[in-house]
Amino acid sequence: MSAPLRVGNASGFYGDRATAWREMLDGGELDVLTGDYLAELTMLILGRDRMRDPALGYAKTFLRQLEGCLGTALDRGVRIVTNAGGLNPAGLAAAIGSLADRLGLTARIGYVEGDALARPDALTANAYLGAFGIAACLDAGADVVVTGRVTDASLAVGPAIARFGWGRNDLDALAGATVAGHLIECGAQVTGGNFSFFTELPDGGHRPGFPIAEIHPDGSSVLTKHPGTGGAVTVETVTAQLLYEVGGPAYLGPDVVTRLDTVRLHQDGPDRVRVSGVRGTPPPDTLKVGVNNLGGFRNSMTFVLCGLDVPAKAALVRGQLEEAVGKEGLEFTLARTDHPDAADTEAASALLHVHLRDGDKARAGRAFSAAAVELALASYPGCTLTTLPGDATPYGVFTADTVPQDAVEHVAVLPVGERVPIPPPTRTDAAAHATEADGAPARPEVTGPTRRAPLGEVVGARSGDKGGDANLGVWARTDATYAWLRGWLTVERLAELLPETAPLTVERYELPHLRAVNFVVRGLLGQGVAASTRFDPQAKALGELLRCRVVDLPAGLSAGRPERVGEAGA
Repeated sequence: MSAPLRVGNASGFYGDRATAWREMLDGGELDVLTGDYLAELTMLILGRDRMRDPALGYAKTFLRQLEGCLGTALDRGVRIVTNAGGLNPAGLAAAIGSLADRLGLTARIGYVEGDALARPDALTANAYLGAFGIAACLDAGADVVVTGRVTDASLAVGPAIARFGWGRNDLDALAGATVAGHLIECGAQVTGGNFSFFTELPDGGHRPGFPIAEIHPDGSSVLTKHPGTGGAVTVETVTAQLLYEVGGPAYLGPDVVTRLDTVRLHQDGPDRVRVSGVRGTPPPDTLKVGVNNLGGFRNSMTFVLCGLDVPAKAALVRGQLEEAVGKEGLEFTLARTDHPDAADTEAASALLHVHLRDGDKARAGRAFSAAAVELALASYPGCTLTTLPGDATPYGVFTADTVPQDAVEHVAVLPVGERVPIPPPTRTDAAAHATEADGAPARPEVTGPTRRAPLGEVVGARSGDKGGDANLGVWARTDATYAWLRGWLTVERLAELLPETAPLTVERYELPHLRAVNFVVRGLLGQGVAASTRFDPQAKALGELLRCRVVDLPAGLSAGRPERVGEAGA
């Protein structure tokens, strides 16, 4: 079949816009509608759910969303593929069956399992499966396919495999569909959500629509959205999402290694971006495994330090709390939000955030928070807190490792109940993990006039989390800016602009077709999002922090939109 496969997305995370399923089904033609619910933090949440009730472990909100949409999807022949099964895909499949019966509908439901690994020392341990199990369910006529932990892009790649009949050796096609899946997996983030230049969007970024990938038989695609929805689909919005939560140019997956440095983007009309040229190589011989454990308990209190002697006030609180509860596990962060000679209390105040992590729930709980409150009349002048005393809450620790591909029993459970084993790829590359960061480019000599301005006048950025690491992708708006940026923005320069990265291992990669440089900052988030006490625990704002830094820009660099929007990588 030569017609493209229209794959929409209606969820980018557990908690995304509840009405998106209805909006996507009613907004225009679709062949498949996907929903991504599983972040690393979500698996921890689902693990704790299942500790309380073994029948849970899936995204409960998906069932509520589906109740009003299942009949519409069946009537219109739109097939639904979602990883909302989480830790219990069989349980969610059964719940959907019960829902269909209650609504008087006939729905053929398949599901994929085998990702859950037996790790007695872990709360959850799940391998990232590929797309061929999803394809098997669709080939068997499933109207709804539920998975556990598959790669996010597999939700789109699986339907493309089923539609076009790709095999394991169709690496370029699989890679192209992987890019399409990666672009739509985070919902409205590719249609203008969280976009650096949101003020340039037609609706100012007010309510971006959810995305559609029109996937072609060769794996190329066109990114678009339903007519009349908000936001925009441009080369820059697509570039921003392409840089999200990636590492080097070799994007590892269970079915293919996708070469991000081969991706070409071209504006193909209003709200249409063509994605082409993607090349794939054999996948690694291992699968990534995400492991969540309960790390202990934590609590936080925040002191307001107003006016003069802020460092001394913070030092006093530190000494008092260390004496009251002990030093172990205490962490102090002073945010200098105060301004000199301020006319109101808030503008004159800094914030001292105090965190305590401990294996002892009692020590991290009321013993700590009460000790903080007891300082209210016995500490620095103007002492006040923004938090009430409370109990400690458990936190999780995320780690990642690998297992051999053939050590995982990937199984597609077809709508009739038949269990079909999905064999691992026979052609793999053991060296696929060996990605070398780019060497430091020569810093250009800026001999002409410069101007002091925020870096974000001429570049966009997108950042995010991967376990304890963070990525920071930076793209230039014009060819001239990229020629300057690639030489100017080195690892050393990044350390100057973002001092918290200086003591860490930072890898740097160039993506010339995207006019972009991507950094991977190892260990910025400590033991992962659930354990991080960083003000921005998921590094979502790291890119915007970089963009607001004032630097010496060559005077000739344009601060406006690209001269020819949509021509990057053409």
